[in-house]
Amino acid sequence: MLKGFFNILIKELKELVRDPKILLGMIIVPLIIFPVLGGIMSYSVQTAQEQAQKATVLVIDNDGGKWSQEFVNLLNSTAKVYVEKNVTSLTDEVVQQLLSHYNTTQIIEIPKGFSENVTQHLNVNSTITATLKFYGVFTGSGIFEGIGASLIDNLVHQFNRIQAPDIVLTEKSSIIKGEIKQGVDPASLSGLMMSQSIALPITIMILLQVAMQIAATSVAMEKEEKTLETLLTLPMDRFAILMGKLSGSIIVAAVGALAFMIGYNYMLFSFTMQIPAEISVDLASLGLVPSLFGYLLLGISLFVTLISALALAVIISAFAEDVRGAQSLVGYIYPVIFIPALALMYLDISSLPFALQMVFYAIPYSHPIIASKAVIMGDYWTAIFGIVYVAVFTIVLMYAASRLFATEKILTAKLKFKGLRRRRKKTEEEF
Repeated sequence: MLKGFFNILIKELKELVRDPKILLGMIIVPLIIFPVLGGIMSYSVQTAQEQAQKATVLVIDNDGGKWSQEFVNLLNSTAKVYVEKNVTSLTDEVVQQLLSHYNTTQIIEIPKGFSENVTQHLNVNSTITATLKFYGVFTGSGIFEGIGASLIDNLVHQFNRIQAPDIVLTEKSSIIKGEIKQGVDPASLSGLMMSQSIALPITIMILLQVAMQIAATSVAMEKEEKTLETLLTLPMDRFAILMGKLSGSIIVAAVGALAFMIGYNYMLFSFTMQIPAEISVDLASLGLVPSLFGYLLLGISLFVTLISALALAVIISAFAEDVRGAQSLVGYIYPVIFIPALALMYLDISSLPFALQMVFYAIPYSHPIIASKAVIMGDYWTAIFGIVYVAVFTIVLMYAASRLFATEKILTAKLKFKGLRRRRKKTEEEF
């Protein structure tokens, strides 16, 4: 029944391995993507470690006693410490002035009576505890946002281990857009924001990938089935044909993205339901959800990015002979979609080297993700800049695609790998 099976199997494997489009798209491209992502993540971890070692902390010592000095000395062994005394009123304006003056994002307040409470706890062995107040600036920068709060937790744990268990407790607050939010742990807030911010990059990857495959397949199928010639001879504007194909791809991709988002949000909801109520945070009350204008900017950013991806897919697919070739050629674009999405999912672009920042800004498919973080923090100009840049890029691609459809090159354009094609032809002749 399976006579000749292995001969056909060997033939197909040789053809697939020697097909340059498949070789590049399925083997070489992944070998590029993951090392690049690994390098970015390694750099981010190294940067976070360096920042932790060079951390600058402002200590407001309203106690001035023995134990407050002991804690400052312990803190000074780990971070660079500035000390202010007798700042009794920590209003939003005062905090902003202090942060700007000392160029720091972390403030520790040692309240009056701190040393007295520690002394009573040690001498009387009472349940009295001393309290420190920690204020951390939330910038929405990335996975290492809460490193300052973790540093303070470690120091308090070390102090308690030296003196007495649970002698010092920490009250944490976050500084969000210049306002102090009492009782909001920066580390917990950062973790919650990260879980929320994962959905958009994944959706963008899926949406762009599906849309580009649909657009490329649409053109390649017309060429493969020899119906493109007939379509181009119809009494209608060729630009209308191009826009029809792009619009159809957008609609189908949007339906697929909607189905994906429904399933993903259900999974995310199932996960967040397990978060204890005491550490849950209402992001809307903290002003950490996009405004109506922010959502509008995000929608425009995603739309122009999608149009540019579709136009690029149409141009690339014009050089394919069949559907499989078109899908393989489109696969070459995936690294410039996946790398920004996966990297910016966890990293703050401002923490990267300037040259790498310019690379991410130059990639049009990274701007919806950059915009998603910017509008949450009220930075609308970054989103607007991205829209303008991607719109210009899209106009150039649309012009190139329209020119391609306006000529007969859409029918004859081919991308050839001569050396590998000869070897493939030789393999076919052997069978």
